[in-house]
Amino acid sequence: MKGQQAREQRDDTSPAKPTLRADARRNREKLVDVAAEAFSQFGVDTSLEAIARQAGVGIGTLYRHFPTREALIEAVYRHEVEALVACAEHLMAEKTPEAALAEWMQRYVGYMATKRGMRDNLKAMMESKSQLFAETHGLVPRTFTRMMENAQASGAIRADAESGDVLHALSSIYSYSDGPDFKARAHRLVGLLMDGLRYGAPE
Repeated sequence: MKGQQAREQRDDTSPAKPTLRADARRNREKLVDVAAEAFSQFGVDTSLEAIARQAGVGIGTLYRHFPTREALIEAVYRHEVEALVACAEHLMAEKTPEAALAEWMQRYVGYMATKRGMRDNLKAMMESKSQLFAETHGLVPRTFTRMMENAQASGAIRADAESGDVLHALSSIYSYSDGPDFKARAHRLVGLLMDGLRYGAPE
């Protein structure tokens, strides 16, 4: 009898849980997406109420997922890193090595724009030895190295280029002064870097 009652209790509650989890997951993902865009444009002091409203949820829902602004910043940073890695995998599977590298480098501009908006907070987290950086450290450089090596093996870019040097040049765009034309200027600079990689290629 007890076993039957336990089974009935599980049967009564099981249908509702997956729906709640799915709704919560969608809400969380939407909040992170909206926050990433807001941080890239306006910085981390953007109104959390505005982020929640744009995501289509109440401020209480935002705080259930992210009890503090710092928790939301960490989630956005982690999401951006993971998205960069996933984007690279997709591009390498779908495009030529040269096209994959060029498109990923442009995608990196969006990552840098978001990172610019969070720079002071990220610096504080790094100095406090946040677990976030231990978990994400090296993911982007390793991914970029693979893409560079693939493009070099295909003959599309020069063989003497070092992935660390190119990534450093890409990252230096991050230090340029803020301005409304930052993204457009950054895209142009990435295009020039890609042209330099093609110069002297064996192809």
